[in-house]
Amino acid sequence: MKRRWTFRAYPTPPQAEHLAKTFGCCRLIYNGMLAARTLAFQRGERLTYAGSDKKLTALKRDPEMAFLNDVSAVPLQQALRHLQMAFVNFFAKRSAYPTFKKKGRTRDSATYQRNAFHFNRASQRLTLAKLGALHMAISRRVAVDPSTVTVSRHPSGRYYVSMVVEVKPVTRVKTGASIGIDFGLSRLATLSNGETIPNPKHLFKRTVLLASAQRRLSKKQKGSNRRHAQARRVARLHEKMADARRDSLHKLSTMLARRFDTIYVEDLNLRGMVQN
Repeated sequence: MKRRWTFRAYPTPPQAEHLAKTFGCCRLIYNGMLAARTLAFQRGERLTYAGSDKKLTALKRDPEMAFLNDVSAVPLQQALRHLQMAFVNFFAKRSAYPTFKKKGRTRDSATYQRNAFHFNRASQRLTLAKLGALHMAISRRVAVDPSTVTVSRHPSGRYYVSMVVEVKPVTRVKTGASIGIDFGLSRLATLSNGETIPNPKHLFKRTVLLASAQRRLSKKQKGSNRRHAQARRVARLHEKMADARRDSLHKLSTMLARRFDTIYVEDLNLRGMVQN
């Protein structure tokens, strides 16, 4: 089965500058083709993925868009594929209409296929096209060649590398036990055997720090370097809370999967419960 492993990346200043240019080009192509497909749709026409690909080729030949040739062509092609998948999900009524990507508001990313990177399994070293070797903090040894590599930059300024690898499923010894889970608000969950799992309340623990950081952000002048630095601090606090939530959920799901063979969960509207 395919799994996605994510590692922290530490690019050098020149590499960070090149990645920023790559992210910007991917965002430009995605937003430009989204606007073109929307305009064609309003005119009663249809702009397919093949038509978007031809437009991308014409843009790269335009002297005013020559900077598109400074980055690898593979992430630009992947931006078109991501847009195509967004439209496929929209017409299948699985998601809303695709929206434009805003600089600094969301996670920037660039996806590389096999022809745009090389991974050395012996040294665990990743080399990307037109970027060079990228230093990563490898937390587990990658014994197979990844099929796809995605480099992302979060609003907090952290860089991550996500690899899609094919691994063999791990077969565990069956316990023959089953459990039912009732999610709640005061407690995270209550098991049918009487066990209760407390709510860690990661947001509540950092409310004071987050409120103070956001007040400082509101007082900074828009467009200033200090505002950008403070916005990065706020994003870092949000990322720490997200990491804590993810860690708690991974530990809980791993514990339940190891102890029980069958898990029953109520079909509840948890978002509605939290809002009420």
